[in-house]
Amino acid sequence: MAIEEPKYEVLQSESAFELRKYAPILVAETLVEGDMDQASSKGFRLIADFIFGNNQAPKALDKAGSEKIAMTAPVISEPLSTKIAMTAPVTIEPQNSQSGQSGQAGQDSGADMQTAEKWLIKFVMPSQYTLASIPKPKNSAVTLKEVPGKTYVVLKYSGFNGASKVQSMTLQAIEWANTHQLKIIGTPQLARYDPPWTLPMLRRNEIMVEVAPNSQQ
Repeated sequence: MAIEEPKYEVLQSESAFELRKYAPILVAETLVEGDMDQASSKGFRLIADFIFGNNQAPKALDKAGSEKIAMTAPVISEPLSTKIAMTAPVTIEPQNSQSGQSGQAGQDSGADMQTAEKWLIKFVMPSQYTLASIPKPKNSAVTLKEVPGKTYVVLKYSGFNGASKVQSMTLQAIEWANTHQLKIIGTPQLARYDPPWTLPMLRRNEIMVEVAPNSQQ
């Protein structure tokens, strides 16, 4: 069966790079600690537990009522670090991304992919759901969040995702954004589309760097 993916429009394409405009999405996310591999594994288990039935269906007549939620792609990993300030309730941005110095913000955020010890792991929820209609997590470590439409520079690649490789790809995406005079406004994210048993050369990975809409000069 086909796995649902977020809807987007390609605004620009150049080799392995794309500038994409994404529609709003609903995500389930959890904050976990560890390096990239540890956090990805821990976060995946927590959110998989939610979508496979550890939830409360809105229309259930009793507290035991649950609903299995279809798996979608990608699974997104977003690094946090000491350079990032958290603002209530769930908005997270690097402090220096507010300064307007997109190149410096991008370089600092890129380093987080290799050095971060805290991560937001996110599953995109099926488009049939809204925040009101989706089953609610029973585990308080998993939260649901509406994400507005955003614009991203995306770098596509295959193979394994070691921390140094992910950092290298992140810096390439940042460099492409800067070269095209795009203002970086968000923390880079790693998006993985395939299960771990997929052959490396067939794996679809993407680095996503949020940029300001219409920021190209």
